[in-house]
Amino acid sequence: MIDEQLLNLYKASNNFGKLLDMDLEIIKKGEVQYQLHIQEKHLATPIAAHGGVVAALIDGTLGVAALSQVSHNHQVVSTVELKVNFLQPVVLGDVLHAEGKVIHAGKRLLYVEASVQNQKGTLVAKASGTFNAYPAAKAFNDYKSK
Repeated sequence: MIDEQLLNLYKASNNFGKLLDMDLEIIKKGEVQYQLHIQEKHLATPIAAHGGVVAALIDGTLGVAALSQVSHNHQVVSTVELKVNFLQPVVLGDVLHAEGKVIHAGKRLLYVEASVQNQKGTLVAKASGTFNAYPAAKAFNDYKSK
């Protein structure tokens, strides 16, 4: 079961995700999708997106997959380690689809993997990350576990 209150607090407070215009969909516990339409504000050159934008999309995808895994325990997560492999250029107008899935969840550490494809189905990035789970009350003052 996913703690909807906690996920709604995350969505409401994620100003960085809003800045980048990332769109989140939770598929099920431990599995999420993010979508991002590459706009001029995401570019590092006249046509190519900055790698940091793709890395941010991946970190968000991995992190929310981990969050959806532990939210029922009234926990949130923080990134401990992030590895990104950029496989193809991302250009103006691309619509990126990132999918993240928890591979292993221990008591405190979670290992998550993600892939990112463009609108043509081309794999543009692969990633993995390790996340630390901790009490949600440390991140959200207004969170009260039920």
